[in-house]
Amino acid sequence: MRVVMGLSGGVDSAVSALLLKRAGYEVIGVFMKNWDEEGEDGVCTAESDWRDVRDVCDAIGIPYYAVDFAKDYWDRVFTLFLNEYKAGRTPNPDVLCNREIKFKAFLDFAMQAGAEKMATGHFVNTDAEGHLLRGIDPNKDQSYFLYMVKSAQLKKTLFPVGNMTKAQVRRIAEEAGLPVSKKKDSTGVCFIGERNFKKFLQGFLPAQPGDMVTPEGEKVGRHDGLMYYTLGQRRGLGIGGRGDGRSFFVVDKDLKNNRLIVAQGEDHPLLYSRGCTADQATFVAEELPENTPCRVTAKFRYRQPDQPVTVTRMGDTLHFVFDAPQRAVTPGQSAVIYEGNRCLGGGIIDTVER
Repeated sequence: MRVVMGLSGGVDSAVSALLLKRAGYEVIGVFMKNWDEEGEDGVCTAESDWRDVRDVCDAIGIPYYAVDFAKDYWDRVFTLFLNEYKAGRTPNPDVLCNREIKFKAFLDFAMQAGAEKMATGHFVNTDAEGHLLRGIDPNKDQSYFLYMVKSAQLKKTLFPVGNMTKAQVRRIAEEAGLPVSKKKDSTGVCFIGERNFKKFLQGFLPAQPGDMVTPEGEKVGRHDGLMYYTLGQRRGLGIGGRGDGRSFFVVDKDLKNNRLIVAQGEDHPLLYSRGCTADQATFVAEELPENTPCRVTAKFRYRQPDQPVTVTRMGDTLHFVFDAPQRAVTPGQSAVIYEGNRCLGGGIIDTVER
């Protein structure tokens, strides 16, 4: 069986390719170039990753190619990413990248190349029905980022490391002598890499400084632009503790008046919400029944422990009622729904209810 393996230059996809080759698949390594701007150190991350991909493929003994999806990434992901920041929200580009690039543009490319399957290095699993299941390593499970992918796409995809821990992946890479066995994991924006994010955004969006005020309206400082801050943020505010010395945290954004609302104390009531709505509802397979409260668990940020909630679907909107108040639920981020080990789908957080 011919499999097109998406290679990022990292250890997870490298080991995935190795495992597929050992299992007897005809593996073709493909590197996706989606961003070609130099980083702050003057080095283009794509170029160094492409070198790592070539070295990995040579070590494994498989052919390799590079495809350029930079325009697709700009049009389908990055433009929406910037629009969300303009609207004062905090988007998650990895979710869009998976939906629009890896499981759409790249999957189409793989099928056109005559592959029967494509493969990625994600820590997730699937079943015969195309359901999305968590990876077995709870610290690396990436189902949160794949909730927008449909079962039809999952049925065409292999996830070789989904039943492995990160430690096992590293060990296999070292034992096989793969050149990326000790390469650190990427923690930056999907395909853009690690960089000073505030400085990066300034290159695309004009800054609109304004006042930092308390919920009571007292001015306590100036912000550099609402897009640079997210709910629950403490660092980088530039204001010290007052009164009892407790730190300030971002608790809200006043878009109309371009004011950043900050309050003292990591447990300030305004940091917590009892529910939220999410728009752009999407489901991997079966949709939730409409106008019917359902008991599920949900995550409102990556690596958050599952939270018991009641969710009701109303068309393309999801309404969540939390069993326990949730801290810093952030518009623009994803609310992802689970039923046991299975990821059902989710939506983009729109409003929070305190």
